[in-house]
Amino acid sequence: MTNKERMLAGEIYDPADASILGEQTRCLERQYDYNVTRPGESARRAALLKEMFLEIGEGCYIEPPLHANWGGAHVRLGDAVYANFGLTLVDDAEITIGSRTMIGPNVVIATGAHPILPALRARGLQYNLPVHIGEDVWIGAGALILPGVTIGAGSVIGAGAVVTHDIPANVVAVGTPCRVVREIGERDRVFYARGRRIDPVWLDEE
Repeated sequence: MTNKERMLAGEIYDPADASILGEQTRCLERQYDYNVTRPGESARRAALLKEMFLEIGEGCYIEPPLHANWGGAHVRLGDAVYANFGLTLVDDAEITIGSRTMIGPNVVIATGAHPILPALRARGLQYNLPVHIGEDVWIGAGALILPGVTIGAGSVIGAGAVVTHDIPANVVAVGTPCRVVREIGERDRVFYARGRRIDPVWLDEE
């Protein structure tokens, strides 16, 4: 296998391989262009995202600055994905983010990791595990999602959480390490925050 094939297959590989670095640099050049766009250049931003990402749906928006190892080249976004300022994607393996997912400021989604054995780390070796995030997920500010994690559709990840294991669908999960605290249920159709009731006009549009 080539280093690039190992990289995408979850095998240990050398990220300093010249062919990998050359391709990666080209991706990072496009990311640089995106991050220096002006706030009024929405059409240019949308066009650059389509060039940068492996797959991107309609109506996606990422607030600059975006930091990604491969500039999004291994990332698939559904429709209407929104990410606030300072998203970091360690996208050495595939990251999939479902439609209508919302990502708070300074979130890190990482696929890259290093062997525990010091002798291998000393050689700069790495391996990657994909991350899958379902539709309609809300990831709070400063959350960290580690390699190999899957987050089920509709779930909420609390601010500052460190997600080390899979999270099921339709739950609220918080903490370090992230743990499920409750399911999303009928009470959430009545209250949106600390006893504050949802105006029925919003529910009529469901």
